[in-house]
Amino acid sequence: MLTPPLPSLPLNVTDQIGRRVAVPFPPQRIVSLVPSQTELLFDLGLGERVVGVTKFCIHPAEAREKAAVVGGTKNFHFDKIAALKPDLIIGNKEENYQDGIEQLAAQYPVWMSDIFTLDDALDMMRRVGLITGTKANAEALAAEIAASFGQLAPPAEPLSAAYFIWRQPYMVAATGTFIDDVMQRAGFRNAFAGRSRYPEIGADELAAAAPQVVLLSSEPYPFGAKHVAEFQAICPQAVVCVVDGELFSWYGSRLRHSAAYVAALRQQVAIPA
Repeated sequence: MLTPPLPSLPLNVTDQIGRRVAVPFPPQRIVSLVPSQTELLFDLGLGERVVGVTKFCIHPAEAREKAAVVGGTKNFHFDKIAALKPDLIIGNKEENYQDGIEQLAAQYPVWMSDIFTLDDALDMMRRVGLITGTKANAEALAAEIAASFGQLAPPAEPLSAAYFIWRQPYMVAATGTFIDDVMQRAGFRNAFAGRSRYPEIGADELAAAAPQVVLLSSEPYPFGAKHVAEFQAICPQAVVCVVDGELFSWYGSRLRHSAAYVAALRQQVAIPA
């Protein structure tokens, strides 16, 4: 006589903001509220279990076709989420908004990430692997990414760089951001390291900082070639270029491509002695 399967028991874990979360193991109906973590879930082989994503979850291409779109990262459609009956929601402290997360956490298991460094990102991947039953895949992915960044050769002298994420007003990524950590690993010294997070700066402040390199991110503001001259006029001695914002700021499985990208970029903007 066959023994009936035991009901799944919740896995009690702590997320990256220190909250205790009881997650049904393994979760079968996952809602992801963060684009980079949506891509991670698919790359861990969980695409069939992802039932809800945001309108910004553009990777992989089929994410918004296979799963329901439940709004943006800052404005959830709670009715759509409720209709999906999720048994796990994955979010991020910075990318989502506190009131919305608290409302969801009152009804569902909500696991939150909090990412400042590459080490935080690798820790997130391993923890997501643990709570979704894909531990081996997550460990392999984290090891691959760690090894790729470990192969980056530190330059003899880091280049001073300003990394812009927004225009009108100008905003840069400064100290305490994941982008800043990637910049340092790529051999750049943040020209606004004395500032916190994502400060607004004026053209006069940029000119005074005199960075050797100005990096214009392709997201969240869609900087393009047409904006290069604008910054070149402010910093005529700097190398100004548009960079792939996803490879600097997405802290999921896309990081597999980031180390090679930033190494090539560092060579591209190298300033002869």
